[in-house]
Amino acid sequence: MKKRLLVHAIAGALLSQAAQAAVKVEDKTFNTAAAMLAYTEFELSGEPLAEGLGLDLDTLDANQANTPTPFDFAAGIESYEYSEEAMYALNYQSGMGPHLVNGPQNTARGGTMADLGKRVLALADAVGFSADEIPQGIYPLSFPYASANPEFAAAVNATPVNGDDVKVKTAKGTEKSVKTQVPAYFRDYSTLRWSGSDHLMVPAAVGGILLKEVMWSQDFLGGMHVAASDEEVAATSSTMDQDGKHKLGVSAADGFNGMILTEQSIDKLALLQARFGYDGKQLGAAITPQYDPAKGPIYFPHQVKVTETTQNEVGAIGKLDVVDGSAQLRDAWMLLWPLSEFYAFTDQRSANTQHNAAFKAVFDGQPFAATPAANQAGDLGKAVAGSDAFSLALNLSNLTFKNLVALHFEPKAGTLVDSWKSGKQSKHVTTYDAAYALVALQIFQRAQDALPVGYAAGDNGDLNLATAQGKQALELITKQADFLLGQLKGKNGLLYDGITLGGKHDAGQSIDTQLAAVRGLTAAFLATHDAKYRSAARELFIATDKAYFNQKAGTWTHGKQTTYTPWTQAAISGALRSAMQNLRNEGAENAPELELAKLANQYVSWFRGTVNGGMQMAEWVGDSGENLVAGQGSDTDEDGVPQVTGAGGKHGTAAVMAGKAVIAK
Repeated sequence: MKKRLLVHAIAGALLSQAAQAAVKVEDKTFNTAAAMLAYTEFELSGEPLAEGLGLDLDTLDANQANTPTPFDFAAGIESYEYSEEAMYALNYQSGMGPHLVNGPQNTARGGTMADLGKRVLALADAVGFSADEIPQGIYPLSFPYASANPEFAAAVNATPVNGDDVKVKTAKGTEKSVKTQVPAYFRDYSTLRWSGSDHLMVPAAVGGILLKEVMWSQDFLGGMHVAASDEEVAATSSTMDQDGKHKLGVSAADGFNGMILTEQSIDKLALLQARFGYDGKQLGAAITPQYDPAKGPIYFPHQVKVTETTQNEVGAIGKLDVVDGSAQLRDAWMLLWPLSEFYAFTDQRSANTQHNAAFKAVFDGQPFAATPAANQAGDLGKAVAGSDAFSLALNLSNLTFKNLVALHFEPKAGTLVDSWKSGKQSKHVTTYDAAYALVALQIFQRAQDALPVGYAAGDNGDLNLATAQGKQALELITKQADFLLGQLKGKNGLLYDGITLGGKHDAGQSIDTQLAAVRGLTAAFLATHDAKYRSAARELFIATDKAYFNQKAGTWTHGKQTTYTPWTQAAISGALRSAMQNLRNEGAENAPELELAKLANQYVSWFRGTVNGGMQMAEWVGDSGENLVAGQGSDTDEDGVPQVTGAGGKHGTAAVMAGKAVIAK
């Protein structure tokens, strides 16, 4: 309670003193991989962070800005809700990828829109969600393309319908009562399609949205609810949803989203398994749990051009052409992390006696298929490739981990290198990717050993299976973390952006690199429990703060102007959360840079200045405090983020993050 009061008092007192950075968006292009990584960090730095610091989530109200504190609102409402709504903007509204109706699961059911409709109704019934509440014009994707223009392609139907009388307090402190309206696009997504995309399948982009899907699915489906009252309850058994009183999901509405997101996750994994495995010559190489890269690598190439055709009057995969046949470390870690989360979410190994009963109920045959008996034993030698959720997670996480070791790890140097092609490793190490690979490896190890993942990835579990692959991951974590500290650290305490093995360091020491390394070293500490990694992460955070934190701008800058991308925002969010949860001063530690109240203020000034200040291009109405009110413009909560119809472009812009912005002092 003392820490909660300290954050409350100082975060509230200093907000008015914090200057705001000047943000100029230079490129609105939506980068799927980068943005979805950032939004995952925003999710983890949202409700879970605030609650872990003592916030009672029931005290949050989207219409009461800066209450109970500016930090609580920025984390528990803005960071968290932007993360969720951006996922829906891409996955349900954009149209920037093949439609689920033409994906492998629906093809197996018959392949028509009617077949998909029946499936959606079955998923709604499993969670007790009324079919009348399902948004019209939804365009669920099998997978998204790598980048897209998030400006709307045509006029958005914003025809208003009267809503509720609401008391609001805006970000500027204005208190008033308003009559809200509900725009037509809130219930019908058909006019929210984006302007176009690159039509590239890039593994990092697929991994980025998969990560968003599985993180939210675990949140939405981690409990059950009473059907009559919609009250959330803990699942005491995996058959509780069959008693006539309870339904899957923590609520009907959240449960429905969890169902659709899981359906989309399975579709993209089925496509990866069946169509995108590459042996260096052609796509569609067979992937099995017995995969041995020494007998010939099979991996997901960096870029595949998709010629989209039309089936069922929507997008379908046509011809596939490999544009870039290399294996990239960024693709590997951005797949390994969500594949590991999905493995833990769907885990049906008999040895995992601590698995959440609510998750078991989701994958017991209804509404999602159970795994074959061969995959319950935990023996890869006897496991089989399958189309159910756990079989896909088992097969693809195994492939991705083995490729991380075989294609990207350079054993003499003890580090992961950027790329591999035609049997040759590159000599370059990009620090950002090596650091985030530590995060992916930590989650992989936890999933293999049946330790908690998701929001609980820093917690100890009641079970540890101590698997062979889990031990191998821990060894790799140790070697990679030691390489970061031994080979990439400069005399000024900052890390270089990269190094060419046997050659020179890269010239730069970017903000992105430092804070990604703080995130990665914290993951190494949590995985190995070796205090030297916590100490190193603390030292790096302090050095970064001293070198780059700009009090005038309220964020980290370098030189007269600093370029921010979603990769930057991901690293900042992840590092701040690491500092607040794991690196903050304890006991006799007294570094001013790692005092909790100071970190809370940095969180607020960074988020309000750079995210609300320009990089979050638009805001959905509802859960983040924005309301449609007649005659009051497109930013009724006065937080600097407009509604989608007022966000620039001919017809408006989706509620997503810009691809590039310049932050000036």
